[in-house]
Amino acid sequence: MEEFKGQPRLPKFAVPKRYDIRLTPDLTSCKFGGSVAIDVDVVGDTKFIVLNAADLTINNRSVSFTNKASSKALEPTKVELVEADEILVLEFAETLPTGMGVLAIGFEGVLNDKMKGFYRSSYELNGEKKNMAVTQFEPADARRCFPCWDEPACKATFKITLDVPSELVALSNMPVIDEKVDGNMKTVSYQESPIMSTYLVAVVIGLFDYVEDHTSDGIKVRVYCQVGKANQGKFALNVAVKTLELYKEYFAVPYSLPKLDMIAIPDFAAGAMENYGLVTYRETALLYDDQHSAAANKQRVATVVAHELAHQWFGNLVTMEWWTHLWLNEGFATWVSYLAADSLFPEWKIWTQFLDECTEGLRLDGLAESHPIEVEVNHTGEIDEIFDAISYRKGASVIRMLQNYLGAECFQRSLASYIKKYACSNAKTEDLWAALEEGSGEPVNKLMNSWTKQKGYPVISVKVREEKLELEQSQFLSSGSPGDGQWIVPITLCCGSYDVCKNFLLYNKSDSFDIKELLGCSISKEGDNGGWIKLNVNQTGFYRVKYDKDLAARLGYAIEKKQLSETDRFGILDDHFALCMARQQTLTSLLTLMASYSEETEYTVLSNLITISYKIGRIAADARPELLDYLKQFFISLFQNSAEKLGWDSKPGESHLDALLRGEIFTALALLGHKETLNEASKRFHAFLADRTTPLLPPDIRKAAYVAVMQKVSASDRSGYESLLRVYRETDLSQEKTRILSSLASCPDVNIVLEVLNFLLSSEVRSQDAVYGLAVSIEGRETAWKWLKDNWDHISKTWGSGFLITRFISSIVSPFASYEKVREVEEFFSSRCKPYIARTLRQSIERVQINAKWVESIRNEGHLAEAVKELAYRKY
Repeated sequence: MEEFKGQPRLPKFAVPKRYDIRLTPDLTSCKFGGSVAIDVDVVGDTKFIVLNAADLTINNRSVSFTNKASSKALEPTKVELVEADEILVLEFAETLPTGMGVLAIGFEGVLNDKMKGFYRSSYELNGEKKNMAVTQFEPADARRCFPCWDEPACKATFKITLDVPSELVALSNMPVIDEKVDGNMKTVSYQESPIMSTYLVAVVIGLFDYVEDHTSDGIKVRVYCQVGKANQGKFALNVAVKTLELYKEYFAVPYSLPKLDMIAIPDFAAGAMENYGLVTYRETALLYDDQHSAAANKQRVATVVAHELAHQWFGNLVTMEWWTHLWLNEGFATWVSYLAADSLFPEWKIWTQFLDECTEGLRLDGLAESHPIEVEVNHTGEIDEIFDAISYRKGASVIRMLQNYLGAECFQRSLASYIKKYACSNAKTEDLWAALEEGSGEPVNKLMNSWTKQKGYPVISVKVREEKLELEQSQFLSSGSPGDGQWIVPITLCCGSYDVCKNFLLYNKSDSFDIKELLGCSISKEGDNGGWIKLNVNQTGFYRVKYDKDLAARLGYAIEKKQLSETDRFGILDDHFALCMARQQTLTSLLTLMASYSEETEYTVLSNLITISYKIGRIAADARPELLDYLKQFFISLFQNSAEKLGWDSKPGESHLDALLRGEIFTALALLGHKETLNEASKRFHAFLADRTTPLLPPDIRKAAYVAVMQKVSASDRSGYESLLRVYRETDLSQEKTRILSSLASCPDVNIVLEVLNFLLSSEVRSQDAVYGLAVSIEGRETAWKWLKDNWDHISKTWGSGFLITRFISSIVSPFASYEKVREVEEFFSSRCKPYIARTLRQSIERVQINAKWVESIRNEGHLAEAVKELAYRKY
């Protein structure tokens, strides 16, 4: 038996083909019983059957294996559940006959409160608290519901039967084929599923309302939600029906099940889960309320629905072979969700907003403690941590870069043939590259291996010398340290206008080109004649660019003269910020560049400008606190133009992007302490307290008002805080609750911050939502760190091994900026580190070290004070 312990994968001598599962959950005692009969193909000589099981009690006497040919039933001589490896080992007296047999197992389990496996979620109906039963199996928790081969490559069909109270709605992946009522219980049987992986099996049991529609080819689509909230499902339903139609065309393969249900779950760890035919969501990612949801909520619902439905093809129909290839699922679903959202809502300029995804990927991948897109997974405990910005955001970004290089049509054609070839099967990254290489004739495998098999990305340094353009690539690290990666980089560039764009692959460390030959233009000496050069046109490449001083000045001028696209304006700013953090550009040069954006009007660019101003403010508070007021004045004058144009009240027929921007810009002004903003917000908030339907505080500006209110709260004047808690307790809308939670800890008073953090651990906050409250003011950093240490045992018990626990560490540790804090954090976690937090902990510590180096560099930067004061007093 020892040979099966400590292995990353199950042995291959028995292969599951079909599961017949029966489950009987008790929603009062929160326990469940069950039985499974698994059709197994024994393909090797063995006395053992090894499969996954965890947190289950196995009824040993119920276990048997019956060979189909001889009908001979064998009982195991030994049944051992190895909890450390989450495996069930069955030993038989004799070698099992090869061929098909049926493995039968009876078991019992607990409906846990950990939001994984088969768990319970609570809701209120007419003032009474009730439980629902829900499954969440990805990545490796089907084994907590029934014994199974819980690996993505072990695909089988599933026949599910549920015994439940007769008044409840019981859903699974497939439509109901039979329902027998017996008194107050009923037995519900479902159609057998097509072949699929265990992590996609799903069951939900509770009381729900629904709205329904059909696609043009007759697929029934429903959105289920809590009783009384059905109307809030209509927007997602509409998006789902249109998206299914779109993907059927794009992938050239129809949706493969007879129905699609989407359901909002009150307690849900992730944003959503793409279970085949029964997609589960957090309420905030599925429900949209015209009165109380902001534009940002609407966009979130549309992109999450599009992401989960993309998985019905990419992930469910074609599944990654092992978790190393997780990015194939998540990177693709992220990229395709933007394609769908752009088609449904072109006015959202969603591909410009995609740059936020790209930036998050670049930010994480600039760490030495990042990981390659294709990451070795040797233990199921390591899987949760790779559901991160590398798998999703870098994954989506390199796909976009490749699509841009190959061309949209060729890419789509090759993708459709890949899906046809691997439908109902499993694929690895190289299978996708082979399909794209065959469809395009380009060296896709060679090109993409440099992006998926090594971590990091390059910064391309650009110089002009005597009419020669010199390019040099080196690995970019936020720490400023040198890295040794090398990439095949799809370079795009244009000169002076977008009329002539060149693209080519940069294979070498460096290369130089004759500008006239390459671009058909020459760079004159004067920096204001439109003679600018921009690399990575429209930011389609996953890399950064560093320009020499002259080229950078020309681009600054081009920004002021509005000669560059919004995506390029975004990219120049973001790259310069990253280079400044890595101490390869001065803070003075970054602030001077930011001043060029004083007339910026585009949402995505301004949103990034706001984010960067927050980060500079935090680092300056540690490095040069005496300059903080001047910096705030400079940032306020940068944002005031837009704030005045937008005003607090929405205008008839204004764009979705203006609505998004209004919320962000007034939140920024509130955090910068802008008096007029704080006073206006307070006035509107009081009108809202008197009348929740007042037009003075629509959803788009509520977060800004809540943050503004918290800026004035202190231990001696708690009224704003108490009022916000009252709103929190009165609303039953998750989006409103999370809006409030994400505002509370922005308070500068550390006593209030501590109260907020303790509130997060109370029964009033669902454990999925606590992480929203960890956005702590700079004054509250130390308080939050002490709180984390004091409550660590409780936090690690409550949030356990799920990915939410990593948020506590990254949110509270990363904002620090001293080597002393690094030592403290390392010391505290030296005896408390578990595999599922190890990577996040290392990344958070690295961020603190990067901040500490940046603080030192800013302290030593000459002439910074003069520059900051000049920018603060300049008229914009």
